[in-house]
Amino acid sequence: MFQFTKDCMLGIEQLDAEHQHLFELINNGIEMLQNDYVRERYTEIKQLLDELEHYADEHFAHEEAYMEEIRDPELILQRSQHMFFSEKIREWSFCNIDEEEDQRELLTELLQFLAKWLYHHIVGSDTMIGKLPPLEEWMIRENPCEFTEEYMTGIPLIDKEHQILFEIMERANRLIRNFTAGDAYDSIMEILQELKEYTAFHFADEEEYMESIHYDGLEAQKRAHEAFIDKIENVREEDIDRNPREYLESLMEFLLGWLINHILHTDKKIPQK
Repeated sequence: MFQFTKDCMLGIEQLDAEHQHLFELINNGIEMLQNDYVRERYTEIKQLLDELEHYADEHFAHEEAYMEEIRDPELILQRSQHMFFSEKIREWSFCNIDEEEDQRELLTELLQFLAKWLYHHIVGSDTMIGKLPPLEEWMIRENPCEFTEEYMTGIPLIDKEHQILFEIMERANRLIRNFTAGDAYDSIMEILQELKEYTAFHFADEEEYMESIHYDGLEAQKRAHEAFIDKIENVREEDIDRNPREYLESLMEFLLGWLINHILHTDKKIPQK
């Protein structure tokens, strides 16, 4: 059985109470699996899955709202992990468990997943809530890849190409957030290649424009552009293979954060003709 101990507590009353309830749900599942006197577990398993789905919907909403309020830098990663958890529970909800063997197999797999979630997510991630410096405003948005008015430089060509970059980022982010199997791997590598190629194309256009107006910040811009391209070019398959989801989420957060900060604090200084 799992004990809700001090090392699992955040010091946030509502979230701690909800985490404690998850411990209780898992322990209920363990008791169900260990009870040799009960062979037919269909109704109990369906009830447990319903409770977990309800728990996820409510708890994750509360947790994300709190993190958004304090602008916690782990919010984007947390949203992705929460989505993964909810999708897994929904997948199990549609499984056929008419047979006793199927019931035992699903319950065992479910409990293994939940036990891993406890220590990787609650102890590894949730206990850091409120412990890190607040993140920038763009990161708390539901869709941080949305190209909004604040990113406009007033230079039509540059603004149009920035919008396309954001669209590619959004597609890459969607793939990464839904990354669950090897068949998505090729799609992610393709879109990262597309991102690299279009970024290089855009930087060339941007630098040509700056050269045409004799912009004195051109050399600094070139160095920044080279650093961004270098980051994408140094994405190695072996790094992705070690922990695909975590690595790609971290990469996307870096690339999107770099692009937004570069536009807001560097590109918007480029004069219009």
